[in-house]
Amino acid sequence: MLKVSTHKPLTVAFSAGEPSGDQHAANMFLELRKHRPDIKGIGMGGANMAEAGIDIRYDSAHIAVIGVVEVIKHYREIRRALMLMQQLLVSEKPDLLVCVDYKEFNFKLARFAKRQGIKVLFYVSPQVWAWRAGRVKQYGKVIDMMAVIFPFETAYYDAEKVPVRYVGHPSVDKVRPLYSKTEDLLRFGLDVRRPIVGLLPGSRANEINRLLPVMLAATEQLQSRLPELQFVLPQAASIEDGLLAAYLPQSPINITIIKNQPYDVIQCCDAVMTSSGTATLETALLGVPMVIVYKLATVTYWLGRWLVKTPFIGLPNIVAGKLIVKEFIQHEASAENLAAEVLRILTDQAYTDAMRENLHSVKQALGQGGASKTMAELVLEMLP
Repeated sequence: MLKVSTHKPLTVAFSAGEPSGDQHAANMFLELRKHRPDIKGIGMGGANMAEAGIDIRYDSAHIAVIGVVEVIKHYREIRRALMLMQQLLVSEKPDLLVCVDYKEFNFKLARFAKRQGIKVLFYVSPQVWAWRAGRVKQYGKVIDMMAVIFPFETAYYDAEKVPVRYVGHPSVDKVRPLYSKTEDLLRFGLDVRRPIVGLLPGSRANEINRLLPVMLAATEQLQSRLPELQFVLPQAASIEDGLLAAYLPQSPINITIIKNQPYDVIQCCDAVMTSSGTATLETALLGVPMVIVYKLATVTYWLGRWLVKTPFIGLPNIVAGKLIVKEFIQHEASAENLAAEVLRILTDQAYTDAMRENLHSVKQALGQGGASKTMAELVLEMLP
């Protein structure tokens, strides 16, 4: 007699609300499929997760915002996304929920999942070392495991007896140019004899709107001082052409825009102006000197000043435990300050050499990589 199998394939639900989380989840799932080709992935994310084979039920591009004011503006859509994900957990009953970053949203989703009896693995810890260390206890109540990406983070969870695993930083594996610097200069039509300055204004629309005008103003000042400069902008996949077109045609400076090849572009640069975030760490891993710039909505900024305890916002500085890269935040984020710092990087060899040395130390501190592979192993360990 023919028996019909009622075996349900193992299902992992993913929740990623930002471009970086989308990439991390995609890489993890690809590693997971190497061990379990039959495993099913569903959830919230973006293009990278979809390409990796995860069934995307909600496109997170609609809610990839940062800052108190921005979250308030998008509250209804964020709330809708949360309800959709909660319904998904109830209807699909996944064997495991993997929450990737996007802290406040995923905390609520994790709490809901625990009530449904679903195991929760949280990937990328909230920055408890910067503010609200009490969140460690709160997260301990709603998750089964916290996967941290910086080695110093485990101590915070060990102290409260919350299960924790250091898995390494995903950027260590991800930041790999496809070509040599010499090949890239030729491919991008850049002159090897002339210095190159990179503009990294961010991967979110609100970052572009706040930071790109300042960066463009800085390029004008720089070219007036060093006419031989070349400028490049690696366009993030999450940024539409129209957004950049609102600013670049007004600039008298020729800026080469290159899509979907950030690491190849960055490695060509002699200096980079970058928004705060993962891009700073990626630039550090490539050993390229930089200046960090960031602007937030006024309310978000002053709330942050009141809450945040760490003296730095740039990840290279946080990992190093000291200021190795200049940070210009809010009112200090001026074209004059940016231009002056880039000019120093380009003309003061001793200053630049010291920065490169410190960036190399940051790279060593982050280890040998393998975060996605380690995460996949951790997922398999937690599955039934």
